[in-house]
Amino acid sequence: MAGISVSTPGGTQTFETTTATYGGKVGGGPRRLRGVLALEDFEALARKHLPRPILDYVAGAAETNFSLKDNRAAFADYGFVTRVLSDVSKRSQATELFGKTYATSFGIAPMGLSALVAYQGDIALARASAQRNIPMIVSGSALTRLEDVREVAPDAWFQAYLPGDPVKIAALVQRVANAGYETLVLTVDTATRANRENNIRAGFATPLRPSLRLAWDGVIRPRWTIGTFLRTLVKHGVPHFENSFSTRGAPIISRNVERDFSMRDHLNWSHLREIRRQWKGNLVVKGIMGTEDAKVARAEGAQGIIVSNHGGRQLDGTVSPLRVLERVASVAGDMTVMMDGGIRRGTDVLKARALGARFVFVGRPFLCAAAIAGEVGVRHAIDTLSNEITRNMALIGINSLDEMSRDFLVPVRQQQV
Repeated sequence: MAGISVSTPGGTQTFETTTATYGGKVGGGPRRLRGVLALEDFEALARKHLPRPILDYVAGAAETNFSLKDNRAAFADYGFVTRVLSDVSKRSQATELFGKTYATSFGIAPMGLSALVAYQGDIALARASAQRNIPMIVSGSALTRLEDVREVAPDAWFQAYLPGDPVKIAALVQRVANAGYETLVLTVDTATRANRENNIRAGFATPLRPSLRLAWDGVIRPRWTIGTFLRTLVKHGVPHFENSFSTRGAPIISRNVERDFSMRDHLNWSHLREIRRQWKGNLVVKGIMGTEDAKVARAEGAQGIIVSNHGGRQLDGTVSPLRVLERVASVAGDMTVMMDGGIRRGTDVLKARALGARFVFVGRPFLCAAAIAGEVGVRHAIDTLSNEITRNMALIGINSLDEMSRDFLVPVRQQQV
């Protein structure tokens, strides 16, 4: 974290800046990052860097993108009531979660196909998260082996999309345990494949199908084509879905991909119950949006839940997790309540904390940062958001994130629900 020291009649004061530090030198690093002042800047750069089919896979959601837009819009429904003269000189973002103390109150959300968006994207995200002491959740649809990710980020969590077969579920859970993961996240809002029309319109599909559009987009964006796509093929071969099962999954160009991601519509709470019996570590359920589901998750032994609408990528029309966060937290009991969806600013993190989230996860901006500048880009993104939180804590009037309560928020416009 950078700062500027200024001499005043009352002594020397240090003011924080948003400039990240690279190798001990403020303002160093890739030239492309020097104008990146907020997470949104990474997404703007990614629009110039990524081929349109890949970009729309990252940035888009389901059908009309209503839920994607509401994830951001919900934060504008709340404003802060600040406190002054509170002596905020001892500010700390340190947050304890499942017995570990992290540097701050946010982590990296699970994102599939990261290694297609950025060269060794999962590894870049993992290394940066380990260096900055925040948790990363490894995706079940990643193109990098979960074992390889944990080697560079021992505190990483693993997120599973449950296979349709109970035998395969048990084998996958055992594989995660054998790899040494301590926290298993079950994503439960994928009973069927979502209607992602924007992907189809942009020419993106799973399995990945070569096309003239993709080829042309690659030609006019040589940095991604050479630095990510061709570099991956030459050094690692055709990527596979590595973590869908206990064994290696299909390559991204295989027709079997569609079959491998089906057969989930019959999954129910009994499957969670069986996993709880097998899994000895922390169990988190991701995709909870209602109080009744939160109660059942708690009754079935989950230690935590992530209030989430899958980044707007499943049922279009589902409201922002922020809109239901407070009511879900009110029935969670001793479960740890977390949230993802729409987090872009330090003020967003603080609003989520005030409404009941112990922790939040951020996805798309970190993946865009990896695409633009690899591990260095992700560290820059983490530092940018962390710096915002520290500054905002001072302006709100708190020294600890545990002080962030509902008393600091007021509604500033009519909410949708």
